[in-house]
Amino acid sequence: MTQFSTDLTKFLANNSDLNDFFRASMEEAINELLQAELTSVLGYEPYDVNGYNSGNSRNGSYTRKFETKYGTLNLIIPRDRNGEFVPKTVPPYSRRDDELEKMIIKLYQTGVTTREITSLIEQMFGHHYSPATVSNITKLTQENVTAFHERKLKEQYSIVYLDGTYLPLRRATVSKECIHIALGITHEGYKAVLGYEISPNENNTAWSDLLEKIKSNGVKQVSLFVTDGFKGLDQIIYQNFPLAKQQRCLVHISRNIANRVKLADRKSILGDFKRLHQCENLSHAQEILAAFMEKWNTKYPKVIQKIADTDYLLTFYDFPPSIRSSIYSTNLIESMNKQIKRQSKKRVIFPNEESLERCLVAYFEEYNLKNEDRSHRGFSACCDTLESFYE
Repeated sequence: MTQFSTDLTKFLANNSDLNDFFRASMEEAINELLQAELTSVLGYEPYDVNGYNSGNSRNGSYTRKFETKYGTLNLIIPRDRNGEFVPKTVPPYSRRDDELEKMIIKLYQTGVTTREITSLIEQMFGHHYSPATVSNITKLTQENVTAFHERKLKEQYSIVYLDGTYLPLRRATVSKECIHIALGITHEGYKAVLGYEISPNENNTAWSDLLEKIKSNGVKQVSLFVTDGFKGLDQIIYQNFPLAKQQRCLVHISRNIANRVKLADRKSILGDFKRLHQCENLSHAQEILAAFMEKWNTKYPKVIQKIADTDYLLTFYDFPPSIRSSIYSTNLIESMNKQIKRQSKKRVIFPNEESLERCLVAYFEEYNLKNEDRSHRGFSACCDTLESFYE
């Protein structure tokens, strides 16, 4: 049995705190490693005659506290007379281990506020970090933001959803700002957030910047864009991806209908409209649309005229039946946006744009990682057909 095993057995027999045992063991081991490092640099053991007149020698030590998840270590850092020794075991100026930093960053990314993190760390490990210190640690994630914006994207996506969501952001005053988001699905069914743009409100300049960005990051072909019909967005899509088809979100149109008809008629008219995305093929859907417009035109002529003037209502019928339920609306990206809002609620207000971006990128990276090899419903059954649309 090793000395470590013997000591551990004694601790367990005495019902002692294992954290104390590991802290003491780590402290002893690291201090021994530091001495061994200096011996390696100098080339001789302490008090060895080979060190006489060697040009450098030991020159005392200084102490440093180093925080770990097991507690605070009291380290004795040896010094050499020439000041050449830089320990590798404990990086210069470091006061905590990487695992603790990683945990702080992960907590921050999942929506826990800096003050809550400070309280948790103190309760769990006995370390006191000020909210400012925690904030400085989380700023390490800013590198992830740059990498996310500059990463290489796939050349081809079968479906790209565009949608905006609003989150509170402080710019002198507090107001909700629009996060313009592009979510793509490959022909194999793998989902990924392609990019985003932040702007005080939803606007075509931000949408144009976003589409240009995903193009510059490698996207060359998109088979279908699904949008909520924001005015002018169809032209921006055409300018950037002229060969791509477009689909208006039928759920958004259904909501607009509900807001423009009498409560007594709402269930009936929405039931009729819902049949549009339940048809077997395009010709059947066209018949249903014609019948719907004829039935309700007398009672709600303005509503019906607005639908008649709407482009891209039935484009999703050009795609295989197995994925139509996923592409006649923006429900997929809206579901993701709800999760973003849910995660960001604890923060109440983002103090600046950098803080908002760090939170967004942390969520998007986790979303992309989770879905990078998980095919969305229906896509695996028609991936060959979808791939042929690129040609």
